[in-house]
Amino acid sequence: MKVKRWFVVSLLGVVVVAAGAVIMGLMDKPNPFVSSIGFIWILCGMIVIVLGMSKMIVSLLTIVLPKGERELVNILYQKTYLERGPKIVTVGGGTGLSHLIFGLKEYTSNITAVVTVADSGGSSGRLREEFNIVAPGDIRNCLVALADAPELVGELFQYRFSKDSELKGHNFGNLFLTAMYHVTDCDFERAVNETSKVLAIRGKVVPATVSNVHLEAEYDDGTRTHGEDKIPNSEVPIKRVYLTGEEAVPTRDALKAIEEADVIILGPGSLYTSVIPNLLINGMTDAILKSQAFKIYVCNVMTQHGETDNYTASDHARAIIEHSQPGVIDACLINNVEAPVDALNRYEEEKAFPVKPDIENFRDLNVKVEATDLLGITDYVRHDSQKLNKALIKVIENYRVIKR
Repeated sequence: MKVKRWFVVSLLGVVVVAAGAVIMGLMDKPNPFVSSIGFIWILCGMIVIVLGMSKMIVSLLTIVLPKGERELVNILYQKTYLERGPKIVTVGGGTGLSHLIFGLKEYTSNITAVVTVADSGGSSGRLREEFNIVAPGDIRNCLVALADAPELVGELFQYRFSKDSELKGHNFGNLFLTAMYHVTDCDFERAVNETSKVLAIRGKVVPATVSNVHLEAEYDDGTRTHGEDKIPNSEVPIKRVYLTGEEAVPTRDALKAIEEADVIILGPGSLYTSVIPNLLINGMTDAILKSQAFKIYVCNVMTQHGETDNYTASDHARAIIEHSQPGVIDACLINNVEAPVDALNRYEEEKAFPVKPDIENFRDLNVKVEATDLLGITDYVRHDSQKLNKALIKVIENYRVIKR
């Protein structure tokens, strides 16, 4: 541990300081030479005390913190730089939101992810039917994205049971949140907060509502589909989406975060099943409009078959405004770089195409446009995480300069 060693060093420093004081106190008459010697002894003693105490503290923290001094540096960095960052609220769901906040947590620790709970497919859908809870899947993804816990813990929460198991298709994190919901007397907000402590997240994740709501879509031909997972299956364009079930109200934490936010970011994510559902909750749009925050919509790079076929960037923004109110978006961040043809070929079967950056059409919406290269090409054509975060930070910092 080396604690004793540095404690002895600190005691030695005390002795040196005392010796210096004694030297200066023995003088009957002022003597500059002797006074200088005494002062030097006192100064050296104080240096030794500070050195010993600092090393002793580091030695103690090395025992508590798994990565020792390196972890200590990270904690100090978070407490100083990251806590001075802007208060950012992200609103959405799906993988787009979790990828976004994963990058933003290196810019500020003042992040609150307000997450949709209208998912009705897969593991989340099965748990909703069996236990009558709101969808935990997108909440889980955001918790893992903001986690400062060891990487293995994040992998554990994302672990999906194999098809050969009776738990096939379920994520461990979804089951954990469901169990925590029952342990906390069926309080889903508290369940999320307690799970946040387990994962030691940087920031906060809150459900948009704890009302057990479902999503319903009305199409251009007048037909309707109930259930978030079924909505993209129609070949007819979506006219409007609605929330059904319980009367939904925003959570207190969501409203508080929006009220105190410096910046509110909508998206990226599925337009009608991840972003817009949050704005349909009673009082959510009003809270965003009342907030003094700068409101940014991050437009998707590719269209999504069954939701946004043939949509341009302005069509995405217009759909959000039509489902809420004008003023809910101050600026739209869009990609203006074309993807290589060979990268797009694989999307033809999925009937997905690049979103056209029709900047000129944003004038009618009274929305500013920030168009730049956001393209990332791996197995998919999507936002490049680093490019997106860099572009968002630039927009946010420019806004903060103007505000000052």
